[in-house]
Amino acid sequence: MTVDPELAQLRASIDNLDAALIYLLAERFKQTRKVGELKARTSLPAADPGRETEQIARLRSLAADADLDPVFAEKLLAFIVAEVIRHHEAIAQQTR
Repeated sequence: MTVDPELAQLRASIDNLDAALIYLLAERFKQTRKVGELKARTSLPAADPGRETEQIARLRSLAADADLDPVFAEKLLAFIVAEVIRHHEAIAQQTR
């Protein structure tokens, strides 16, 4: 089956963006791992509700500026933060 050239081009662009998202998430998790290690060394809790509230407000604003649904952005951040907290808890367990 022949794919419309415009569709193929759009899909290739989406594939590139997906790859960029994966690499950006990997970099983000490298940084959050460092945060988790620091928190474990200094006996700080894995979660920081104040920081999370600030981040939600900041990302909702960025999403609105980028013409992205702020509710979606908040859900995505919540998913990422939950994973970060899980990692931080695991790091704290390893250092005990």
